This record gives sequence, C-alpha cells and structure tokens, in this order.
Amino acid sequence: MGTIVRLDGVRRRYRRGGEEVAALDGVSFTVAAGEMVALVGPSGCGKSTTLNLVAGVDLPDSGSVVVCGRDLGHASEEELTLLRRRHVGVVFQAFHLMPNLTVEENVALPLALDGRSDDARVRHLLDRVGLWPRRGHFPPELSGGEEQRTAVARALVARPEVIVADEPTGNLDSQNGRAILSLLDELRRDSGAALLVATHDPEIAARADRVLSMRDGRLEGCAGA
Repeated sequence: MGTIVRLDGVRRRYRRGGEEVAALDGVSFTVAAGEMVALVGPSGCGKSTTLNLVAGVDLPDSGSVVVCGRDLGHASEEELTLLRRRHVGVVFQAFHLMPNLTVEENVALPLALDGRSDDARVRHLLDRVGLWPRRGHFPPELSGGEEQRTAVARALVARPEVIVADEPTGNLDSQNGRAILSLLDELRRDSGAALLVATHDPEIAARADRVLSMRDGRLEGCAGA
C-alpha cells in the first residue's frame, strides 16, 4: 500500500495570552492507503491540531504535511478547499452542519459544491447511519448523536481517499457508535481510503492497524500492527 499521508518534522505553535504553546513539536508519521491509524492521548496533547493539519484547515510553522501527493504548506486556499471537497473527508467535534439545510441536503452538500449529485450514495449512507427517516429534518431539530451521524455521512459521501475524524463516536450511544465504526471500517477496506482518528475510545483504538500515542505535542511511540 502506498503512503497517502506523510508528516515530517511538523511543528505548530500558538499564542495563549502572553505565552507561546507548542501544539506540535517535531511530529513525523505516515498513513498508508487502506490503513487505520488511531491518535490517542490526553486532551491538549496535539491530536486535534494534527487532524486540522492533515485536513488543510491549518498549516504548519515548519516541517511538511503531504496528503494525496500534495504538500499542503505550499497549496493555495482554493487548492486546499478542493482537497477537502474531493479527497479528504472530515468529521470534527464541532459538526459544522448547515442549519438551513435538511439532513439529506447536508450530506449531499460536498457533491453539490462540486457540481455533482449521487442520490443513491446519499440514500445508502443515510440508511447506514439510521437517518433516512429523518432526512427532511433540519440540524436544530436533531439530537447531538443525530448531528454526529449526519456529519459522518457527509464526510463519506464523496468517497474520499483520506478520512480524518475527531472523536467520531463521542456523542453516540454504544449501538450507534458501533454502526459508525463499521461504516468507517467498511469504507476504508472497500475503497482503500486512509483513516486517521483521534479518540479516547478504546474500541476504536482496538480496531486500528496502528495506535500513535501523543503527549505534549510529541509522539510517545506506537503500538499495534
């Protein structure tokens, strides 16, 4: 399997008040096509920052982030937007659903923005996450778990080559959580997508091919296959 995500010596710092904080401090790792990698560690260790960099919503201060053959540090805003729309599916803790669009319209949005449509794909994903009966509802009418499942379906609709997910089961009960895990696992196995997940959920970590442990912006080591 070829490498589809590569971080090499990545550093990212932020200012918090008058203090400079090292969110990432020399992080290097790869993710192969079809591989599931779980990032674990305490809150504030750099997991979400890593996902933001892979998704191209943040840029490193130094080092390189290469996704689908593109060095994101040298990409334009337009190129980063197209990368997320066509190649990288993103599930963040803040769901970023459009409140004036229905569940079905939110899931179809990445395709619509790219001038495409695939009603069968949208229906399939909504069935898989148990939301087809709720397809005409709007996000303010949904529970947190339903919003999370909508966000997962939206991230998968364009058949991305890379999926980044920040606590994808964090707002779900055990039954729905297992369904989402099965869906993510099915996609990466069937399509060869790389899956990078930040999680505190031991069940997700147990499914991963590799587990990367983070602390204070650094990788402590890895476990798993």
